Amino acid sequence: MVTKRRFCAAGVLLGLGVLLVSCGQTSRVRVEDVQVTPVTAADIQRTVREPGAKAVLINLWATWCGPCREEFPGLVRVAHKYQGQGLKVILVSADDDKDMAGVKKFLAEEGVDFPAYIKAEKDQPFIDGLGKQWTGALPATFLYDGSGKLHDFWEGGVTFNVFEQKVVEVLGQQAKPTGGN
Repeated sequence: MVTKRRFCAAGVLLGLGVLLVSCGQTSRVRVEDVQVTPVTAADIQRTVREPGAKAVLINLWATWCGPCREEFPGLVRVAHKYQGQGLKVILVSADDDKDMAGVKKFLAEEGVDFPAYIKAEKDQPFIDGLGKQWTGALPATFLYDGSGKLHDFWEGGVTFNVFEQKVVEVLGQQAKPTGGN
């Protein structure tokens, strides 16, 4: 009798655990729905200058990069929170293109439901093409205003609060009058 009760209790707890885990993953995206496009630095620079966005945040990351993985939930959260206010987020994986399946799996698990990219050129031309201030360290983030002017750049992982503060600053600048005659 005691054994059956323990078994039953374990089953209930296991069931609750499965329920809690599945509830925590409501933002999951199906791997087959994840879009990842190969890009060069020139492609990214063109995208930054496309009209329509009030701010463009480019984040360079890799699945094998611990700080990248740590900051990613905050990055996706800021993307979802501010996309309706004019933020465009460009996620660029530095993984090798033969690791595409792992990249898509990671993006799906993180709830990325917007287009993402993977580096499609050798490291040094890619690094140089994005900005001389970037050493190639990951993660790296560039934040541009709507006109394509670089507003901020940093290397290393940050939190949602840092992403949000910097994005709100650029979005707020877009709403300000540009001055008189």
